[in-house]
Amino acid sequence: MFRRFSTNFALLSMALDGFSVFAGLWLAALFRPALNSLDFITPIPVQVVIPALLYILFPLVWILIYSALSIYDGRKYLRAMDEFAALSLAMLIASVSAAGILYLSYRSVSRALFVVFIVLVYLACLVWRILARIYFRAQKKSPSLARRVLVVGAGPLGQKVKTQLLESNQPEFVPVGFVDDPSALPAKNEELLGGPADIREVLQKHSITDVVIALPHSAYHQMGDIVQKMENLSVQVWVALGFFDLALYNTTIEDFAGIPMLDLRASAIDDYQRMVKRAFDIFFGSIALLLAFPLMAVSALLVFIEDGSPVLYCPKRVGENGRLFEMLKFRTMVRNAEQLQGQVEKRDADGNVIHKSKDDPRVTKVGRFLRRFSLDELPQFINVVRGDMSLVGPRPEMPYLVEKYQPWQRKRFAIPPGITGWWQVSGRSDKPMHLHTEDDLYYVQNYSIFLDIQILIKTVWVVLLGRGAY
Repeated sequence: MFRRFSTNFALLSMALDGFSVFAGLWLAALFRPALNSLDFITPIPVQVVIPALLYILFPLVWILIYSALSIYDGRKYLRAMDEFAALSLAMLIASVSAAGILYLSYRSVSRALFVVFIVLVYLACLVWRILARIYFRAQKKSPSLARRVLVVGAGPLGQKVKTQLLESNQPEFVPVGFVDDPSALPAKNEELLGGPADIREVLQKHSITDVVIALPHSAYHQMGDIVQKMENLSVQVWVALGFFDLALYNTTIEDFAGIPMLDLRASAIDDYQRMVKRAFDIFFGSIALLLAFPLMAVSALLVFIEDGSPVLYCPKRVGENGRLFEMLKFRTMVRNAEQLQGQVEKRDADGNVIHKSKDDPRVTKVGRFLRRFSLDELPQFINVVRGDMSLVGPRPEMPYLVEKYQPWQRKRFAIPPGITGWWQVSGRSDKPMHLHTEDDLYYVQNYSIFLDIQILIKTVWVVLLGRGAY
């Protein structure tokens, strides 16, 4: 049965993309005369001839650029939205490259024809990928393709691995059971197939294809012996990190002074996503800064008239990987607001900190108006352009609150903080601080540029309604 994650499918993908480019060029030439009736299109003779070299050169350009951006790496883009976002970027780069080739060679090719060609190719590449995903999702998995998984370690990490396998929506992964020391378990485990010494027999008896080592730190010294026992057996061996607080980080292998090392503090987004996100921030952040300048000038004047200088409030905030930076805001509170912080802080029934309230006496009249419509946050576009923040991301938190964080809450620093984020559009200040963190973690786990766009659109409505802003 044809498999999505295979060399054959990657080669087929290249062939389909190459054919899409070839067919798109041919169809664009065929359809071009029909555009002569449009007022903004310059009429051309009915016969449109595309240089034969372009039918070879353009498919090669598309395939090379798609390959360079890992479009044909099926395991890299498991989610459809991630694949389509990467495809869109690759299509943009390929289009610019093709336009450059035409500029340096065949300038006589119609611009309208080129636009039609780009649209046809993009739709073709997108449609066949959608159909392929539908096909692979609908087909029944062959028993011969099933991946029978044995987990070494029946403790909390091992149980977590099993749960993740069952919830992954990938039925080819079949957790068979565990191998562990029975004396280390608090109760009898029916899924326990044997101890570490029996692993070779267990693998052969249950036709295991994949072994996941999920041992606690105290048992890592056993790993060498376990791997050695599996020598000469045709199984894949994986190691599950036991660091629960690193579960959301993008752990990668990097070259460190010529030595391959595991980077446990790599960003939660890969280089491609970071490049797209940063380009998005610079472009739209700069536009927003220019458009917001008149409002910023008026807001600064109102703050100065009511309570004098300073107009800006520049508190220290915790950013990506715990780095401190100065976040720019218009001052909305009295000058000694930080000294009065302890008087307004509250705790919920579970002891979690609630550091904002609707009746905060420190907020000035102008400040309350600015907060209601988020005008106090306009200077943060400067932070975005400088690179301290992103348009969308986790909440930039106060250092003294971070000191009170529980370990699981620190995972939110795996990505740059944002002016707006998932927590703002799903509750804003109506939620206590510890629930903000849960929303931030959801964003980190599900990041895509399309999620950023969705959050930005929702933020406009949230700001206009003034919901949760105080």
